[in-house]
Amino acid sequence: MRIFSRVALACLMTASVVLSAISADAADKSGKRRGTTFKHDYSAAYTVQRVSVRTACFPEKLEAILAHIRAKTGKKPMVTSGHRPRSGTSQHSRCYAADIRVPGVSEKAILAAAAGAPGIGGIGRYCNGIVHVDIGPKRRWAHCGGKSKGKGGLANLKRHHRRG
Repeated sequence: MRIFSRVALACLMTASVVLSAISADAADKSGKRRGTTFKHDYSAAYTVQRVSVRTACFPEKLEAILAHIRAKTGKKPMVTSGHRPRSGTSQHSRCYAADIRVPGVSEKAILAAAAGAPGIGGIGRYCNGIVHVDIGPKRRWAHCGGKSKGKGGLANLKRHHRRG
């Protein structure tokens, strides 16, 4: 009886393998592609300041920028503001921007890491230590209560890039 059970089990397993191969060939011939490419999951490369911060809609390109900042600074960026649907023409309204802090890392180091990120668009600096990164058009700014400051880390960053 044991031998019969083993033979029956072996036949079932063989049939299963053969049927799956046949269905795979049929799918290939019908023009349907099997999903063999995997998207990167960069969400582990950052944290959020509060559970209400919206990051689920971040495009892979923005998540890759945050992952780049993590790799360069050695610490996870904390997203303080993500998708804000009612923010006018801001990149935040399209879910293309993140305002971040990196605890324990200087603002200058964050700005330098962001500037070297592939696909970076806008980089902004605010007086409270928050850095803005987005995938929109390339631009740089420092905003402090309506006035731009020329002496901050962003101004130094611009000069550094002109030289190099």
